[in-house]
Amino acid sequence: MTQPQLTVVIIGGGIGGLFAANALIAHGFDVSVYEQAPALGEVGAGVFLTPNSVRQLQRVGLGDRVERQGAKVGTGSHYFRHDGAPIAPVQVTDSAGWNATFGMHRADLVEILASALPPAVVRTDHRATGFEQADQVPRVTFANGAVAEGDVVIAADGIHSELRRYAAPPSRPVFHGSVAYRGVLPHQRIPHWPTDCWQMWLGQGKHFLSFPVRSGELINYVGFVPADAEMKESWSAPGDPDVLRREFEGWDPRIDALLSQVDKTFRWALYDREPLPTWTRGRLALLGDAAHPMLPHLGQGANQSIEDGMALATILARASRANVPAALLAYERLRRERVAAVQRGARENGMRYDSSYADLGVRDAEIADHAAFRRRLYDHDVVPEAQAAATSLC
Repeated sequence: MTQPQLTVVIIGGGIGGLFAANALIAHGFDVSVYEQAPALGEVGAGVFLTPNSVRQLQRVGLGDRVERQGAKVGTGSHYFRHDGAPIAPVQVTDSAGWNATFGMHRADLVEILASALPPAVVRTDHRATGFEQADQVPRVTFANGAVAEGDVVIAADGIHSELRRYAAPPSRPVFHGSVAYRGVLPHQRIPHWPTDCWQMWLGQGKHFLSFPVRSGELINYVGFVPADAEMKESWSAPGDPDVLRREFEGWDPRIDALLSQVDKTFRWALYDREPLPTWTRGRLALLGDAAHPMLPHLGQGANQSIEDGMALATILARASRANVPAALLAYERLRRERVAAVQRGARENGMRYDSSYADLGVRDAEIADHAAFRRRLYDHDVVPEAQAAATSLC
């Protein structure tokens, strides 16, 4: 039963926090989102949406906007060896043949999610600095002196989450020895580039990815290369385009043509965390990267945070104020095992992409066989599972 009187405080105005706000409001909750930045926004890079999250975006009425502002990728999507020799097609549908795989500009997805919320739900320039819960009232304090109280607090504040320590034991990010160079290029600068394909080239210790965003107006690229030293996890550390070009010298001429047009790029160090033993404590729950930062090698970071938000909203819809802690535990039990499997899958896929194979035919066969794993991933619908998990609350 929906409990519209419940008040939910969300810390973090990224993709996970904003989607959770939409899903909770759809269930009748009173929601506030607090974001530390002065304004909502994302650095100019792409995110890949897959059927398991798109069906949740459809449920909150945003499927049409994803269709309009995203770039659907189709059956021409492919894996290649570093020299351009084809390896295998990329899985772009679920088992039923439904193609809901879209390249999105992160800023566009944030705008879609934020603009769907009622006015004044999102409050920027609020950096969380502390948390406490006494007398069954969770309370967040902010650097600007503000205080927020509610029946539930959701920490969706990313890999550097300030609130994680109040729900889980200390953990350190795990650096995986690689750096991703990221950026977008106007399609008009590379007019030969397809606007309906996800493409990846695999080489020794490196790989290169591209897919379209913003209805094909922009091409998102990512070059994954080894790193000699750890660097701070960041979307926006500046990179050197000439260094990026040198990393992929001698690869498929198509990559050389794309990189010749790059005049600005950003570096992103690849970190994740070991799966956390707990995501909740009392009336506080972790969501998205605050709970399960993962490597990008399955393209599931944003998709899993969207699944989190829908699962949490579905379970809380059957909760009363008194059993909120039990509802959050049900959410944790439902999501933690699945997401840990996706985290492991992302690590394993990265090793598959970048490892040195004595027999490239073995590597290529593994890449082709991976389509079945992706189909299972895309088939997943979190709502029926969440509804079943919530039955214990009734």
